Amino acid sequence: MNFLFAWRYFKAKKSTSAVNIIAWISMSAIIVGSAALILVLSVFNGFEDLVKSLYSSFYADLKVSAISGKVIRVTPAQQKQLAALNGVSAFSLVAEDNAILQNGDLPTIVYLKGVDSNYTRVSGIADKLIKGKFNLGNADTPGAVLGVGVESAIAAETEKEVLPLSVYIFNRNSGNEGDLAKDISNENVVPTGSFAIQQDFDNKYAFTNLAFMKRMLGLNPDEYSSIELRVRDDQQGDAVKRELEQLLGPSYQVRSRYEQNQGLYNVMRMEKWVIYILLTLILIVASFNMVGALTMLVLEKQQDIQVLKALGATGGFIRRIFLSEGFLLGALGGVCGIVLALIICWLQVRFKLVPLRGGSFLIDYYPVKLIAKDFFLVFGTILLVTLSASLLPSIKAASQPIELKS
Repeated sequence: MNFLFAWRYFKAKKSTSAVNIIAWISMSAIIVGSAALILVLSVFNGFEDLVKSLYSSFYADLKVSAISGKVIRVTPAQQKQLAALNGVSAFSLVAEDNAILQNGDLPTIVYLKGVDSNYTRVSGIADKLIKGKFNLGNADTPGAVLGVGVESAIAAETEKEVLPLSVYIFNRNSGNEGDLAKDISNENVVPTGSFAIQQDFDNKYAFTNLAFMKRMLGLNPDEYSSIELRVRDDQQGDAVKRELEQLLGPSYQVRSRYEQNQGLYNVMRMEKWVIYILLTLILIVASFNMVGALTMLVLEKQQDIQVLKALGATGGFIRRIFLSEGFLLGALGGVCGIVLALIICWLQVRFKLVPLRGGSFLIDYYPVKLIAKDFFLVFGTILLVTLSASLLPSIKAASQPIELKS
């Protein structure tokens, strides 16, 4: 019954045009606020999805490394156990460390990763090549695949390079104590390809073969820097991680892709929710228009309220009428805002309405991704704000005295 009264008041033309104007202004504010919330959350979702896809091309699903130090021991028996795990699709043995890569007189510091032949099954790096081939050579004739930033820093031309590049790296088993120059391994590699994923990777990483890298580092046959694994089903990643921790023991740490980049993902999520809170505060400020509209409606409907009370309506019933009025304003404004946001998101995906400036990113437009829980969150937030804003006018309406003779 209270919704029928609220709907009638909502549709009816008010005696004072200012009431209509304020009501439509308050609904417009809700429409704009709800659309802005959906759009901002969708853009953050789009960027998060894009970053995750870029990082998934580089980082493995799971990574096993040492709790302390840089080296782990992996016996042939342990490798057989890893291969026998049902949840593991493939694994790759890795030896990696900082190195100096030099082309003529141009040196740069890189993070050099030596990987085995299974690495292309674990990581999507081979699919991100822009020049050359993912050819890492062997221990005697090593090849190197460079990030485009590294390639540019040393002025190497992957497809045209005639002279090899020099690699300098610390050999921990050199045995030349006190003579730092003799502790440095120096050999040549031939650039065979270059990749482009994301600036953090492109400016930092280079890849070579595992046997060459182990010789440069002076590692023993069963020593490696890490093991990178790919799981068969992403949903089973946590279960496989626990199984690996039980299999390998406490001296090894197993990290998921999220844990390998936990700082980045935490910052992205924090930014998303900070923006959500700020827009919600703006929506709360905009809801003061609704307080004014409902207060003026209460003043206009004083005679109706007194008649209803004379007919036996309780204060609670009167309060529910105006709470329902606020609910209608919020629900209709929220639905219209969500529909508006859906249209804008579709137009952005279809026609790339809002471009990214600068031209240095992988895409040239703002990405959007719609998630169902964001719609429920925004709609719930709008209803909470509007019902809170309706509370004071509804209490004022319920407290009106019965004065039929005025």
